[in-house]
Amino acid sequence: MRALLQRVRRAEVSVNGAVVGRTGPGLVVFVCAMRGDSESEAARLAAKVARLRIFADARGRMNRALSDIGGGALVISQFTLAADTARGNRPGFSSAAPPQEGRALYEAFARQLAAQGVPVETGIFGADMQVALVNDGPVTIWLDTDG
Repeated sequence: MRALLQRVRRAEVSVNGAVVGRTGPGLVVFVCAMRGDSESEAARLAAKVARLRIFADARGRMNRALSDIGGGALVISQFTLAADTARGNRPGFSSAAPPQEGRALYEAFARQLAAQGVPVETGIFGADMQVALVNDGPVTIWLDTDG
């Protein structure tokens, strides 16, 4: 599985003009399930996101995790993280999990992250979503269970 994390002051996701999820200080987590992924990758990725120390401590050093700051996570499905741009100018997405598997793994990731004690809100899988966020830092981290 792949995830792109953005540390945020606040964020929200809307579908058809209605807000469906939001967070205050914390993370926006864009998630993509890849072909061959399983719930074990979702659990591993969720644990890593929950423990990742990318929030400032009293000295301004990145030394605190989501739980340390009482932060939440807005989890958004994003199959385009599977983009293959090696050939031509049009990305291919064949390495992304098929939609039904992708949905199940996205939902498993969100459940696993919540099980780590992180307040989680989500977008709507497969929907055309608009994400508004205020980056903090900016801090953007790429995670991949293959790496």
